[in-house]
Amino acid sequence: MYKFSMKSIVVLVSVLVFGVVSAYAGEVMISSPKDGATVHSPVEVCMAVKGVEVEPAKKGVNEGKGHHHILVDVDLPENIKEPIGKDENHIHMGDGSTCKKIKLDAGEHTIRALFAKGNHVPYDPPITDEVTVTVK
Repeated sequence: MYKFSMKSIVVLVSVLVFGVVSAYAGEVMISSPKDGATVHSPVEVCMAVKGVEVEPAKKGVNEGKGHHHILVDVDLPENIKEPIGKDENHIHMGDGSTCKKIKLDAGEHTIRALFAKGNHVPYDPPITDEVTVTVK
């Protein structure tokens, strides 16, 4: 027979509960433009979510809620426990919007959506989607 201390049981239950809570089963989809589309600049990028809720960053960190980021021609951040940077390739939509017009040069581009909490830290595992488009 195994003997468990109360402390061991509390630690085990905490790991199970908090592990499940932090792994959010949300989904983000780039609804426009479609993967493989030929488009003109500026390109309107629109996103939809399932299992999470979009809200402005100023509302703070609320589990299951957050806002969109658009990553252009870059990979997902290596360290997803850090806030997403902000530059021409990392576009924040902290106002809670779901569409954004972005200027892109002619050629092929990879557009990634990355959903993050109010502090701009992505969920783990990342809630993301991507499309590749050609700008004429």
